[in-house]
Amino acid sequence: MMVSVAIQRLPHGDGLPLPAYETAGAAGMDLRAAADAELAPATRCLMPTGIAIALPEGFEAQVRPRSGLAVKHGLTVLNAPGTIDSDYRGEIKVPLINHGDKPVKIARGDRIAQLVVAPVSRVTWRESSGLETTARGAGGFGSSGHR
Repeated sequence: MMVSVAIQRLPHGDGLPLPAYETAGAAGMDLRAAADAELAPATRCLMPTGIAIALPEGFEAQVRPRSGLAVKHGLTVLNAPGTIDSDYRGEIKVPLINHGDKPVKIARGDRIAQLVVAPVSRVTWRESSGLETTARGAGGFGSSGHR
C-alpha cells in the first residue's frame, strides 16, 4: 500500500536527506540526526531530525531503534516504539539513550532511528461481564513458555 505523506524540511534540516527506504524490502525509513551530540553511558538526549510530517487520518508513524546502533553501541530509542499521531505537526524528535559502557558520538546526518508508517485501527468498547475462554486464559509474563 502506498500512502502519500506531506513532509516539511525545517531550517536546521536543510541539506539532510529525507527519510528513505534503504532496500526494496525495508519496512522502515531511516531518520537522521539534525545536530551533533555525544551521549555518555547512561545518558539520554532528545535528538532533532529537522523534519515535520502530516500523516493522513487513520495512520501513525512509529519511531523504532536501529538494530546496528543497539548492538554495536548500546544506543536505542528510549520509548520504542514511539508513536507520531496523525494530528501532530511538530518536529519529529527522537529520544535516544546510551545503554552502552562507552560514550557514543552522533554527527549531524547520522542515521539514528527508523520510521514506520502504519494504519491504525479505532475501537469501540463493548463492556462485558465475562470474556470468552482460551487455552492460555489469564496467564501472562512468560506463562506461554512453560509446559
